[in-house]
Amino acid sequence: MMKLEKGIYFISGIDTDIGKTVCTGILARDQLAQGRAVITQKLVQTGCEFLSEDIEKHRALMGFEAGERFLEDKQGLTAPQIFAYPASPHLATKLENKDIDLAKIDKATRRLAERYEVVLLEGAGGLMVPLTEALLCIDYIAAKGYPCILVTSGRLGSINHTLLSLHALQQYRIDLHSLVYNAHHDSQDPLIAMDTRAFLQNYLQKHFPTAQFYEVATQKCQKPK
Repeated sequence: MMKLEKGIYFISGIDTDIGKTVCTGILARDQLAQGRAVITQKLVQTGCEFLSEDIEKHRALMGFEAGERFLEDKQGLTAPQIFAYPASPHLATKLENKDIDLAKIDKATRRLAERYEVVLLEGAGGLMVPLTEALLCIDYIAAKGYPCILVTSGRLGSINHTLLSLHALQQYRIDLHSLVYNAHHDSQDPLIAMDTRAFLQNYLQKHFPTAQFYEVATQKCQKPK
């Protein structure tokens, strides 16, 4: 299982629809199994009204019954910004003539961190998704100093997208805590998936030797071989 120290971890992905939400829920479930007090949060939720679908998915994966939630879910702390249009935050907010309230998000995250050992903060899209016209998601992570858990997969193109994301983290001096390999998004070609997994593990060992490699399908956490 993945080893996490007390704190806030930002979960991003190499692309949209790479499986951040599923991986966040599974990581939270693993922390519960280790006896840790853990909660998940969504930085900005788009494509929803009133309730965050991603938070609901987290809770289901964590073993909650249908409709069961944390008190903090009901208080709006785990999804402090929700917008209806399914697009990047800068566009979704523009369509509602609103601005993202970054102070509200930060306050909610800090309150969660006061109550729980581990906070898993799921981002929106990839690292370079614009939160506003002037602020990218990676800018926000860097400003807060959160370690990053990056979700990747074995589908065709993942090597390119993963390496670009890793180099961006280095450029912004963001600590890579772990690379999560989401096998549910593997290529239909098993040779591509197998080679991608091996390439990324070897790359991680060489360039990010302190980072963990975690595979969702087997739910095993290990240092790269």
